[in-house]
Amino acid sequence: MLYTEILKDSGVFSRLYRNGSRTSGCGAVAYYFLNRRPYNRFGITAGKKVGGAVERNRAKRIIRAAYRKNELLLPLGYDIVIVARPEISGMKSFQLDGFMKKLSKEMAKNSEKASR
Repeated sequence: MLYTEILKDSGVFSRLYRNGSRTSGCGAVAYYFLNRRPYNRFGITAGKKVGGAVERNRAKRIIRAAYRKNELLLPLGYDIVIVARPEISGMKSFQLDGFMKKLSKEMAKNSEKASR
């Protein structure tokens, strides 16, 4: 991923859940918060409701592939966490493209508000 670091700190995840903006789509929910850095930080979670370990890992792979494909559309300077939902099982990564485009539009709208 070109302009992205991986999020691993649980405190940042908690802050995003509490204070971040959110958008939902087919099979996933995204939380995002402005971090004012020249790159994005990205994390993925998949709870036990998604399924067993195989299904959770597949969900994370699908989300990661969709993010990698649409990374250039997203504005820089955000912390992003995508939470997999049970509906994601059986989906392909190209089916999440619409969700990623919706996320980029909402993030751009949010960054316009923050710059004012």
